[in-house]
Amino acid sequence: MSRKLRVGILFGGRSGEHEVSILSAGSVYEALDRNRFEPVAIAITRDGSWYLIENPRDVFEKGEIDPHRGIPVTILCQPLKDNFVTLDGKVLEPLDVVFPVLHGTYGEDGTVQGLLELAGIPYVGAGVLASAAGMDKVVMKKLFRQAGLPVVKDIAVMRWEFQENPERVADYVEANISYPCFVKPANLGSSVGVSKAKNRKELIAALEEASMYDRKLVVEQGIEAREIECSVMGNEHPRSSVPGEIIPSGEFYDYESKYLSGESKLLIPAPLSSEQEDRIRNLAVKAFKAVDCSGLARVDFFVTKDTGQIYVNEINTMPGFTKISMFPKLWEASGVSYGELLSHLIDLAFERYKDKKRNATVYMGRKK
Repeated sequence: MSRKLRVGILFGGRSGEHEVSILSAGSVYEALDRNRFEPVAIAITRDGSWYLIENPRDVFEKGEIDPHRGIPVTILCQPLKDNFVTLDGKVLEPLDVVFPVLHGTYGEDGTVQGLLELAGIPYVGAGVLASAAGMDKVVMKKLFRQAGLPVVKDIAVMRWEFQENPERVADYVEANISYPCFVKPANLGSSVGVSKAKNRKELIAALEEASMYDRKLVVEQGIEAREIECSVMGNEHPRSSVPGEIIPSGEFYDYESKYLSGESKLLIPAPLSSEQEDRIRNLAVKAFKAVDCSGLARVDFFVTKDTGQIYVNEINTMPGFTKISMFPKLWEASGVSYGELLSHLIDLAFERYKDKKRNATVYMGRKK
C-alpha cells in the first residue's frame, strides 16, 4: 500500500476572520479521506506564531487556539525536503502539500502563498497574484472591468484621506455615489467591517468602522438585488457549480447574518431562469480567469430585483469551508461530495505545482 500523503492544514491567522478559519479547518480536518491522506494541523495565532497541534479536535471544538497545547514550529523559506522545524531545531516529518484554510489578511492575500512558494511546497488554491488581487477589492474590480465583466459602480478611499478630512471625503463620495451605499475594507472578507449607509452621518460612521481594518476602503453603489453565489474549481479548465441564493436574515448579508444569527437561508439551486443560470456560471469562470485564479474560488453576484440585471460582486479565493458553507454546498448540489471536493482540490494543487516545476530558473539560451 502506498504511503499516505501528509496534508498540512494551516488555520487561524492574523485576520478578522480568525474564528471563521478555525471553523473551516475543523471541517476540512474531519472530512479528509484517511485512506489517502494524513492531516497535520498547524495553527497560526493572532500574533502570527505557528504551532503544531497534536490534538486538533480540542482546538476545533473550543474554537480557539491555545499556544500552551501546541509545539512551536517555523517554516524554512527555501526548497528543501524538510521544511518545518521546531524552534529547538527538531525537523518534522515533511509535508507533501499544504491546505491553507486561512481567510482574510495574512493568509488569503498572497502572503502565505508566497511563503509556500519560497519553501517549494505544493498548496491548495490560488497563487500569489490571484490571492492578492482577489483580496484587494479595488484591484479586483479593475481587473473585472478590464475583462469586460459587469460590476456595480464604486470608488476607493484611503484611510489617511478620511482621517485627515472626513467631511471632504464625504463630499467626494456623495458627488460620485448615491445613497444607499456600502462601505467595506478593501482587503477583508466575511463581511467584517462592512456597513450600509443611507445618509451622511451613517457614511462617516461606516468609513470610521471600515478604517479599523484596512488602509484602503471601498464605497459601492447600493442596489436592490438578490445575492447569488457560484463556486468554481479547476486550473487551466475551470468549471462552475450550480448557483445558490442567499436570503439574509438582516438588511444585508453581514457577519452576524453569516455566522451568528443562524436565520439566513440558502436556496440551492437558486431560483433562476436557465438563461440567468448559464450567464452566471459563465461569468463565474470568466471572473476566475480574470484574476488568474487556480484551484478554487467562490464568485458572488448581484441580480437586480427589478430588471434582473447581473453584476459580478467579488471573488473569494479561499471561501468558507465548513460543511454548511456555500462553496461546498454548491458543489454537493452539483454532484461532488465534501470529501470528494477536498481530494479534487489537493489533486489540483499537485497539478499546478507540477506545471510550475516545468519553468526554467536559469537562462537556457536561445534555441537555434
